[in-house]
Amino acid sequence: MDEYADGEVGAHTFPVERAGDLEDPTRFRFCSREELLETLGPTPESAVADLGSGTGFYTRELAPFVGTIYAVDSQPGMHEQFRDLGVPTNVEFVTANVSSLPFAEDHLDGAFSTMTHHEYADPQSFATLARVIRPGGRLVTVDWSADGDGNDGPPCSERLTAEDTCAALEAVGFETVDVRRRPETFLVVSRR
Repeated sequence: MDEYADGEVGAHTFPVERAGDLEDPTRFRFCSREELLETLGPTPESAVADLGSGTGFYTRELAPFVGTIYAVDSQPGMHEQFRDLGVPTNVEFVTANVSSLPFAEDHLDGAFSTMTHHEYADPQSFATLARVIRPGGRLVTVDWSADGDGNDGPPCSERLTAEDTCAALEAVGFETVDVRRRPETFLVVSRR
């Protein structure tokens, strides 16, 4: 079954009717809470955003370690599912596309996305992230790799490479800090 029907990078979102799949703890095999904390480097006062938060699987994991965490998703249905699962007190919901984040310039200390970068990867989204993440702030991108075999996640035709991701972020002023390649995914740490 092709859950990502458009066949084009940035042209789809994960289906709300399958939101329960986002709560599968085996997702940690692609990125653990510890790896996100290590690469994002938040403080207890940090304001960070989970880009494509879905049901809040990773948002809930990072909430105890930050001041404010914004659960950003373009689908109100995902926020509804998140609320049903319980919401930490420092989580604020933002219903928006990454290309139109409603934050002031330099508002965020950092942001991360886990398996959603391919859904919003476009020049406007990257420019918006460069605007809202403060200088020195980090962006952690964990996503499906075009170099993978396609056994998990979207078809390889809808994925990007770590190199494509680094180049796109560097074009809007981010510096690549770290790149980690895995059999099916990659992790890119960028600093504004």
